[in-house]
Amino acid sequence: MGGDETKAQPETGPRDPSESFDPAGADRDPVDRFRRWAEGARTAGSVMTDITILGTSSPDGVPSARAVILRGVDHRGFVLFTNYESPKARDLEANPIGVLVFLWPELHRQVRVAGPVERVSQEESEAYFRTRPTGHRLGAWASPQSRVIGGRGQLERAFDEVRARFPGNDVPLPPFWGGFRVIPESVEFWEGRENRLHDRVRYRREGEGWVVERLAP
Repeated sequence: MGGDETKAQPETGPRDPSESFDPAGADRDPVDRFRRWAEGARTAGSVMTDITILGTSSPDGVPSARAVILRGVDHRGFVLFTNYESPKARDLEANPIGVLVFLWPELHRQVRVAGPVERVSQEESEAYFRTRPTGHRLGAWASPQSRVIGGRGQLERAFDEVRARFPGNDVPLPPFWGGFRVIPESVEFWEGRENRLHDRVRYRREGEGWVVERLAP
């Protein structure tokens, strides 16, 4: 974000005067601020409110990134779900550090989250899986995510086989599918301003609390 030619603010509305970038007046927990910003993005009509770029790294240090959907956030961290045999899951298992980037251009805002990653509990994965449409649950069983396949016909045949295996709506959680939680150690909030003098504040975990620091743009 942020070149010299970039407009400081979106034309959808003025800057929120209550949004403090003064560390002394900032929220004491970044999750509270994140939730408020996400809700502001929804109110502004963002179609990317829950879309985030997940960055991972292989054991050899090769970076990779992809767009995923945030499925939950609380004071424990940021949760996403995937096939545990996918490349991103293999990265996270071998090198359990993740980075999330949220971009809300309607508000000219960005949030970056970084920290260690852990699997969510089996119970959490099962609870979320039950909320998915039946077709999505069948698809989780049918798709060998990110592997080379011979064509769409192969995928559709696999889906039909799974649908015959699990008739009705009672589709269980696959043993190879579940969630990860990014536990924030650093959360940075960015908001565009005029003359490239953007506002940035970073929350850095220290012990049981957070150090709040303003950063130069």
